Amino acid sequence: MNEFLLVGGMFLVTFLVRYLPFGLAGSLQIPKPLQRALQYVPVAVLMAIVAPAVLIPQGDSVQLSWQNPHLLGAFAAFMAGWWKNNLLLTIVVGMVVFFISRLLIGRF
Repeated sequence: MNEFLLVGGMFLVTFLVRYLPFGLAGSLQIPKPLQRALQYVPVAVLMAIVAPAVLIPQGDSVQLSWQNPHLLGAFAAFMAGWWKNNLLLTIVVGMVVFFISRLLIGRF
């Protein structure tokens, strides 16, 4: 009997946490400044994921040098994205520069 109460309680808590934001989304009026601020959340989250992988590839210290292929690939992807505003081209340029620089830096 206690297991059924436990599973039922977990179901209720999980359901309410996930349903309430969607259920109340139509009836709540979000202020304009908060709405504008929320538009930057995906960019901030993506930057928080990408920046450590690019700047700290070994996981121990920041590497701001031309010998960091992650940094070169990210810089090339940034420039391609800024120049052409094309997502596929940005990804391809970043990957190509990353692999070429990794190959060249590994040999020299």
